[in-house]
Amino acid sequence: MKRKTAALLPLLLASACTSVGPDFARPAAPSAEVGYASDGKGHAELAAGPQLQWWKAFQSARLDALVAQAMSGNHSLAASRATLEKARQRIAAVAGRSLPQVDANARAEYQKVNLAAFGLSDRFGSGGIKNPEFDLYTLGAGVRYDLDLFGRNRRALEQAAAQAEAQERATEAAHLVIAGRVVTQVLAIAALNDTIATQNRLLAEDERNLDLTRKRQNAGSGTLVEVLSAQGQLAGDRASLPSLEQELAQGRAMLATLLGISPAQLGPTDFSLDDFVLPGKIPVALPSALVRKRPDILEAEARLHAAVAAVGVATADLYPDITLGASITQSTSQPDRITSSKFNAFDIFAGLTAPIFHGGTLKANKRGAEAEAQAAAAQYREVVTEAFGQVSGLLSALGNDSRELAARVDAAQVADRSLYLSRRSFEVGNSGVLQVLDANRTFQRANLALLEARTSQYQNVARLYAATAGGWLPATSEAPKSTEAPTG
Repeated sequence: MKRKTAALLPLLLASACTSVGPDFARPAAPSAEVGYASDGKGHAELAAGPQLQWWKAFQSARLDALVAQAMSGNHSLAASRATLEKARQRIAAVAGRSLPQVDANARAEYQKVNLAAFGLSDRFGSGGIKNPEFDLYTLGAGVRYDLDLFGRNRRALEQAAAQAEAQERATEAAHLVIAGRVVTQVLAIAALNDTIATQNRLLAEDERNLDLTRKRQNAGSGTLVEVLSAQGQLAGDRASLPSLEQELAQGRAMLATLLGISPAQLGPTDFSLDDFVLPGKIPVALPSALVRKRPDILEAEARLHAAVAAVGVATADLYPDITLGASITQSTSQPDRITSSKFNAFDIFAGLTAPIFHGGTLKANKRGAEAEAQAAAAQYREVVTEAFGQVSGLLSALGNDSRELAARVDAAQVADRSLYLSRRSFEVGNSGVLQVLDANRTFQRANLALLEARTSQYQNVARLYAATAGGWLPATSEAPKSTEAPTG
């Protein structure tokens, strides 16, 4: 018997190192590049991970301060960080299962023995021995250790670690999203401030036109129709201000929410688009290393890892498990002699638990875990596809923004020149006020369209920074490269 046990011991030790179920393999990065460039130029390498303070590229200390305030004060980020801490503590909890479990126990009881139950009352007569009464105090300790023969605990620990990594990546993504929302919201507020300023300048021009038409009417060279037209233009332009101011108030409220404060606590937001600097070069393509950098992709990868580990847990449930243990107890009727009493006992045991029949539950659990892993793999591919599509769309939008902005600048310059000539012609009496008003409306539309184009470009740059998890670096050569960025 001893020889058989000795022969089985190496097998037990070897099996103790076995973890059943599939091992996770990190998905390969796609070889295709994001973007639409076909000439091999304009490529870029990704910068460092999402911890990079990409918003500083706009060179605004006030913007930097607002983002920092959001990072510390945003309530959703605080909740995400707390959830991350919970996931990390779960790792420690699961890891503890792989260690010996030691417990102590103590018991105090009062007992009264019924001698009649043992047939003793008749033997000693009705006036014989009374049923004894006594106190009993017991102190003990025990230890149990799960050999984890087929790696259930190890797979569970792997799963918990992957889930914690997924939550960490989700927290990184949340920080990235909040930073991006703060930047785009500040840019939107700056654009509204510029729009209101432009509208106020146009109102000043409307008042100037009205004054000129009145002077012409008083001099006898103008008509009441011209005065009424100028008044109508002024009233119409004034009517657009309240909606802009309301939109600005809503933008401030949204920014305050992102910062975790009330709108009343928000300081001045008198930004202008001129306060921000765009990067000198915008890339037209980015490498597929995006999958090693974007936190939402890394989160999906970690969730896939956790799902694969769950298959191992479900597989291990199909196999036997052995638990080793020992316990010792000390008993006495006098509490002050609990440690010196000779009434003690101990036991050493090995327990085997093997599933035999569970109505198909365990196999169904395994098949369900495999299906969950397949779903996680599909979700990972979906996240990667969406990320590539998002970046590609933003790159395309920036290319269109650049062309539109150039056209809007030309249109605004032409409208400005046309308005100047119309006013000069009106002042010398060569044209009527309607021509000036028409030129003024054209100038107004051109300037507002130019402002919208600038706003779109600024916000799309901010979105591209967020979509690439911290921006990009100039490529070392014009040839496209696929460089894996650090994921830390």
